Amino acid sequence: MTDTETTLPLAGARVLDIATMLAGPFCATTLGEFGAEVIKVEMPGAGEGTRYSGTMTAAGSSLMWLSESRNKKSVTLDLRTPDGVDLFKRLVKTADIVIENFRPGTLEKWGLGYDVLKAVKPDIILVRVSAYGQTGPYRERPGFARIAHAFAGLSYLAGEPGMRPVIPGSTSLADYITGLYSALGALLAYISRGKTGQGQVVDVGLYEGILRMLDDMIPRYGKTGYVRERMGADTVNHVPHSHYRTRDEQWIALACTNDRMWERFCGAMKRPDLLQPDRLATMAQRIAARDEVNAIVTDFIATLDRDVFLTLCLEHDVPAGPINSVADIFRDPQIEARGNLLAVEVPGEGTITVPNVVPRLSGTPGSVRTLGPAVGQHNEEIYGALGVTADDRARLRDKKVI
Repeated sequence: MTDTETTLPLAGARVLDIATMLAGPFCATTLGEFGAEVIKVEMPGAGEGTRYSGTMTAAGSSLMWLSESRNKKSVTLDLRTPDGVDLFKRLVKTADIVIENFRPGTLEKWGLGYDVLKAVKPDIILVRVSAYGQTGPYRERPGFARIAHAFAGLSYLAGEPGMRPVIPGSTSLADYITGLYSALGALLAYISRGKTGQGQVVDVGLYEGILRMLDDMIPRYGKTGYVRERMGADTVNHVPHSHYRTRDEQWIALACTNDRMWERFCGAMKRPDLLQPDRLATMAQRIAARDEVNAIVTDFIATLDRDVFLTLCLEHDVPAGPINSVADIFRDPQIEARGNLLAVEVPGEGTITVPNVVPRLSGTPGSVRTLGPAVGQHNEEIYGALGVTADDRARLRDKKVI
């Protein structure tokens, strides 16, 4: 372990990542960025499915794998076999956190439920990610991020009024949000363990993070029965607060979230008449006249090129920004200044650019030390340290346990 790694907040913690695809593994990735030793447990042979998800490199790895399995060590192990179960228990004795995202009951079927893991390591923390959580009538149903978006109400809101609901940006949004909530749960359990000496289970359903982020929709429906419908690029509580096209065929986002911002924007448009008490001075008036306001703003913005409009907004202290493509992101000076993109040299792959660590800590910042490992790259290191001899490792390889 390098000097930098020893100063990271989670230095000394060991995480076993037996999850697949994105939500659970992203939890582990987040912990690894801040110093935890993350051991990725994969099936012998092909390894975990993320290795083959999305764009493949000439060297045979997916860019998703290289980016989202950063800082991890890889061992192979078939948890469905008796030898695999025994070896995993030996790993658990050395670990602090186990992360899984199989359907509820799968670990129990393999003889690796929480009661078993707790008997092996009394203070173990088990993070369990599943489509609908470990309880409830839907607990055994399968699910992916798209299903979570739909079930939790986000997809219902995405799209134009009266039209088909659309994907709200990334199809993996729920996976990433779930990974973050899972990492938060793991950290809270880890802190609690430091006080009580007790481990526990962290239980997260894939839809629950999305459900938690629905603004005031839950209390508003509970109080008034109001159902928010699709509004395209608009938002329910603020006008103008939408996306507009500029003269040079670019798109911008504008957010006037209170009357003061609207007043400044009217100054930018040279339209003081809109601020008359009987016109559009208040948010309530603008919400009632949403179509009129949007038409005024649309017509004004269409007379200016994007950069001219954004400069005008800066001069009048009006929140606005470009709607960036990924190509725009790569050349944006703010992205560069913040170091949001990180170029990593990978043997056999060349330069791979990945998103940098979030959040940034002033004293003990996280880091990307390596990108996704080869299948079983660390078998000798990890299993050797457990006392598994070279002969035993060879036997387990012959039996396809590792």
